[in-house]
Amino acid sequence: MMKIRSLVAVAGATALTAALTVAMTTTATAATPAQTAARHTTNVMDACGRPAPGQMRCYAQVRTDVAGGPAGVRGVHGGARTAVSAAAATLPSGLGPADLHSAYNLPTTGGTDQTVGIVDAGDDPTAEADLAVYRATYNLPPCTTANGCFRKLDQKGAATPLPADAGWGVEEALDLDMVSAACPDCKIVLVEGDSPDVADLAASVDTAVAAGATEVSNSYGTTENTESAAYASHYSHPGVAILASTGDSGYQIPSSPAVYQSVIAVGGTSLVKAANARGWSETAWSGAGSGCSAWFDKPAWQTDPDCPGRMVADVSAVADPQNGVAVYVTDKTSLGGPLVPGWNVIGGTSAASPIIAGVIALSGHPARFPNAAYLYTHTDGLHNVVGGNNVLGDQDCGGDYQCNALPGYNGPTGLGTPNGLAAF
Repeated sequence: MMKIRSLVAVAGATALTAALTVAMTTTATAATPAQTAARHTTNVMDACGRPAPGQMRCYAQVRTDVAGGPAGVRGVHGGARTAVSAAAATLPSGLGPADLHSAYNLPTTGGTDQTVGIVDAGDDPTAEADLAVYRATYNLPPCTTANGCFRKLDQKGAATPLPADAGWGVEEALDLDMVSAACPDCKIVLVEGDSPDVADLAASVDTAVAAGATEVSNSYGTTENTESAAYASHYSHPGVAILASTGDSGYQIPSSPAVYQSVIAVGGTSLVKAANARGWSETAWSGAGSGCSAWFDKPAWQTDPDCPGRMVADVSAVADPQNGVAVYVTDKTSLGGPLVPGWNVIGGTSAASPIIAGVIALSGHPARFPNAAYLYTHTDGLHNVVGGNNVLGDQDCGGDYQCNALPGYNGPTGLGTPNGLAAF
């Protein structure tokens, strides 16, 4: 059993004042069935399922009612459209690279000297082939083993033998596609842990850094607990930016590794096109993880008033599967039920972490991020996200910023989303 320390604030006439300390307990490593039901609509499913004790869960969520096209002819769009009919040349459903660059004011070039590391569990045997379709569809330059852009390694750093497929193929495709979308010129190293075990994924982060990663994205987590601190060192590599998703169960006990002081905790938003100067409207996504740590002290660079421990998130990007990103995946082990090989629309803070990793790579200054401190002194380079909350089921924070996207820093979206590269 564990306890979480969280101050629930009550709105006063001129300020928020701490009023109550809430104790929460858990014996699981993932969201409870009630939380799962609360955060999901009938058209969304978890990509990786519920983990066993001692394992991480990936945070990808897949739309079950939208497919951009099955594998095969309709899986080829964009740059390959001359080989298919006009009907097949339509871009897939879901946000694509141009949408992300527009919404976040990003350049289309940069990062040629950066290598973004992706850490996931088990092998995705179709990862490179699927990535090639995604990049061709959106006219991105090829990223292959042959041209030196793409590498796939096991957790010990070897190209063979790779681990068994653990059913994380959807997550792996999402991560690869989102790094590609944000930073088309970046190199990518995918490190596949032997299993979703906490120890295996922690070791895989070390391997990604040893393999030359300048940024490492981790789209998975487990509820922080008494054993979390034992793995913190694996997520601390000064000179390399380490990022992690905050989860998809709303306001609750924080997720590890996102809660580590050395990690940039990435929350999530809902992003839709709008008739305004920016061209986009962005609010907090209801599933975005936020929370106040019971186990990790508040870092000096974090000054929010109502959480005495480490607070997540730090920064955010689009995560709502209802307006999610297009992803191409054909790994049949990870596709089941209503999902079919080919184009799918996917969300979760699993999408947000590799996007932000790609943004840091675009900027080319990973050494600025031994932690998230740099972001807290460069908020002018971020879109402050106001509106929405991540209150699910009986979760509540009394109207406080910890679960409501109030102006300034807030739990679901952190300091906000990229507005160019000034904050990175």
